[in-house]
Amino acid sequence: MGWKTLDDMDLAGKGVLVRVDINVPLVDGVVTDSTRIRRIAPTVRDILAAGGRPILLAHFGRPAGERRDSLSLNQLVPTLERAFETKVHFATDCVGPAAREAVKAQQPGEVLLLENTRFHPGETKNDPALAAGMAELGDIYCNDAFSAAHRAHSSTEALARLLPACAGRLMQAELQALESALGAPKRPVTAVVGGAKVSTKLELLGNLVEKVDYLIIGGGMANTFLVAKGVAVGNSLAEHQMAETALQILAKAKAKGCKIILPTDIVVAEKFATHAPHQTLPVDQCPEAGMILDAGPDSVKTITGIFEQSKTLIWNGPLGAFELEPFDAATNAAALKAAELARAGALVAVAGGGDTVAALNASGAAADFTYISTAGGAFLEWMEGKVLPGVAALES
Repeated sequence: MGWKTLDDMDLAGKGVLVRVDINVPLVDGVVTDSTRIRRIAPTVRDILAAGGRPILLAHFGRPAGERRDSLSLNQLVPTLERAFETKVHFATDCVGPAAREAVKAQQPGEVLLLENTRFHPGETKNDPALAAGMAELGDIYCNDAFSAAHRAHSSTEALARLLPACAGRLMQAELQALESALGAPKRPVTAVVGGAKVSTKLELLGNLVEKVDYLIIGGGMANTFLVAKGVAVGNSLAEHQMAETALQILAKAKAKGCKIILPTDIVVAEKFATHAPHQTLPVDQCPEAGMILDAGPDSVKTITGIFEQSKTLIWNGPLGAFELEPFDAATNAAALKAAELARAGALVAVAGGGDTVAALNASGAAADFTYISTAGGAFLEWMEGKVLPGVAALES
């Protein structure tokens, strides 16, 4: 761990510039899901408890460097105050006179929210001058936005190099969870990768076969691998043009000692619809008009058996069309088994990605996973083995 945490910093009397992700959904000016705001509350509270003054930096939407009232962070102040249980003041800019005056007026025990960083075109260009303007406002930089750490922006990368820097509680939890899953994991390590397309997860698969003992492939991706192995998949979603690439991944996995697990039985329907008439068949018996919409019970038995042998699990993507009943059965059964093992302390289970979070929440398994990342792109890029600029800046 080459980065510092809040525990390593003297925060008393200091202005702490905290990069957060509060890019939450708004409908008619009302926050409809405050999960991201609630998850940064521990960082804000700890800074206040240590005598620091939290000064929040964040982006909101895609204003493309223009000031737009509909994307002002001012709309989030009431929700922030409820989450932090303290007064939150708002500055109409994140640099310049308005920001400086707001910082000067900030009192101990209060939180200050600066306006949308992306109202400045330099933010997404990692403009050092913009970062220097932000750095004038505080004494310490704290990055608590792992979800934005894969972007080299002024508030995530350049600013971190101008002040003493550390990770916030959410960033710390993300990094520790991912380090335990891929950096120095307990073995055997199993990865579940699902979703529609092999082409969108090539780098992920290429990295994982070098690091895990079992790679379980589900969803439409599995169909592409079945095609590569000469198995007919009827009308199923599959990237036939990626068959050669799938064979290369299979060969690389074999060379690295990684066992790839594909479905051995399938749940097939002729319509992509909830409760469509369906049947469970051996994997090599998909009818010409059939669509593979889920893995079958024998496949689930194999998967849960592998979970029982494993010490670490990384999960990204569902095993089937989880949004349609009953084609969520394999995802739900596997997720609940992983949750049971994690709850018993037998498995470190880390998951991330939009569909993954939705699927695990729907199954009722999410609460018992060791850690669930809501970071999306940053989570995927970490799994792909890429350097994340926002994390690298904290380590420098």
